[in-house]
Amino acid sequence: MKVNQFPDRTIEIDNEKYLYFGGTAYLGLPTHPEFQKLLIKNILRWGTAYGSSRSANIQLSAYEDGERFLADFIKANAALTVSSGMLAGKLVIETLTPETDLFFHFPDTHAAIKVPNSLPVFIGEKLNPRLLDNRTEKITILTDSVPSFHVQPVDFTILNSIPSNKEITLVIDESHSLGILGRNGCGIFSTINLPNIKRKIMVSSLGKAFGVTGGVIASDSEFINNMSTHDTFVSSAGMNAAFVQTMADATSIYLQQHLKLKDNLYYINAHLIKNKAVLFDHEYPLIYQEIEGINEIFTANKIIVTNFKYATDTKDLNRIVITANHKKEDLDTIIHILNQNQF
Repeated sequence: MKVNQFPDRTIEIDNEKYLYFGGTAYLGLPTHPEFQKLLIKNILRWGTAYGSSRSANIQLSAYEDGERFLADFIKANAALTVSSGMLAGKLVIETLTPETDLFFHFPDTHAAIKVPNSLPVFIGEKLNPRLLDNRTEKITILTDSVPSFHVQPVDFTILNSIPSNKEITLVIDESHSLGILGRNGCGIFSTINLPNIKRKIMVSSLGKAFGVTGGVIASDSEFINNMSTHDTFVSSAGMNAAFVQTMADATSIYLQQHLKLKDNLYYINAHLIKNKAVLFDHEYPLIYQEIEGINEIFTANKIIVTNFKYATDTKDLNRIVITANHKKEDLDTIIHILNQNQF
């Protein structure tokens, strides 16, 4: 289906209006009038693109403003922006590879932080024995904050079982939790405080909840300082400066939209009948359902949800996406359909 306008809470296809429960604009920012005004103002100040290296002799203050905002928001010591979330992940992996003896990954880890020859954290339902042996080594564990087909963040307490002879670096992709989970949408990075993790690193797309094209890496100051001198970072153009500045300027909008999103999720929680075929958590804006023929029912009721296939998945990713921009009558429509098709 091709459309000729941004798909917000509604979408027009073949001159027919549909409710839209898809995409990743969780905070509803791409069409938010005040957010757009800030972005336009910053384009007029910083231009449409700045293709120079971040290490060049001319330094734009936009990056300092935006990265300070992100570090404070995420509750990290420091943050670094890059042109995409995918680049953020690949750059971190490229940096860690020479100093990592062995990589491990949680199930359904995103391609941005996948590594060839990485070993699974779990074999069956138990920790991989390779994590528990007596070899002294540096390991890096890779994970999404909330994997596909889940609505709650990964429980990292299992990592406490790994012995101290393993020096652990934890890399978390928060593309689908930044702006959503945690206090004011800060994500889960700051909540992970396990004694046997030496370093934790967060990467994320900013094109989801945060509404601008780009990516972020957040960690301790030493790691971020090293990242800023890495050959790949130095030789790459930075994130759009106008977008970086807009994040720093839009703090109050982020908080307002986060509250609207939470209000929508609590409304659904209060009215959606609990059902094993419908996976939903009141803190998270995705609903996964396994109701036979439901997509045809949605289409008949002029509703479109997200449907596509990840290359590594064996089934379609079929999910209902709730945003801050959905109105109560939109939610009533989707709730009614789910409640009426439980069995």
